[in-house]
Amino acid sequence: MKFLFDIFPVVLFFVAFKFYGIYVATAVAMAATFLQIGWLWMRRRKVENMLWVSLAVIVVFGGATLVLQDETFIKWKPTVLYWLFSVTLAVAGLGFRKNLIRAMMEAQIALPDMVWTRLLASWVGFFAVMGALNLIVAFNFSTDTWVNFKLFGGIGLMVAFVLLQGLLLARYVEEKKAE
Repeated sequence: MKFLFDIFPVVLFFVAFKFYGIYVATAVAMAATFLQIGWLWMRRRKVENMLWVSLAVIVVFGGATLVLQDETFIKWKPTVLYWLFSVTLAVAGLGFRKNLIRAMMEAQIALPDMVWTRLLASWVGFFAVMGALNLIVAFNFSTDTWVNFKLFGGIGLMVAFVLLQGLLLARYVEEKKAE
């Protein structure tokens, strides 16, 4: 359910684009992100930092798209977000010796230090590649193709990456013994 909630703005962006075009879709994505944060704030009084960053990026790049009537800015938004995540993970790991992937996941799974390091590196690489892929699709194909990639390609690659990581990490999960 959380996954569907997280992709809510992207799905609405896709639907709005198909019916009304890039500028309405951009405004819808911005509004959906505001609604997402409002909903979380009302329910929990806490919003994840990633969502605040996403809001800031959509406001800046979506706002520029709408004000300047130039779709280039909204096409850069996923890349900026992916690269921010990649750089944040890398700087935290290399500069501050803080593995943010471990911090998020270690309550659910125990892994050797080397595996945590590889996991962090794989996420840094994944986000860097996703940012580059977005630019390739955004500026070498039609806007319609880019919007389809944004929903189906981006989310599909993310799901495939997470599933692959799950398979690789499965050997470290211990079964609980029946009592």
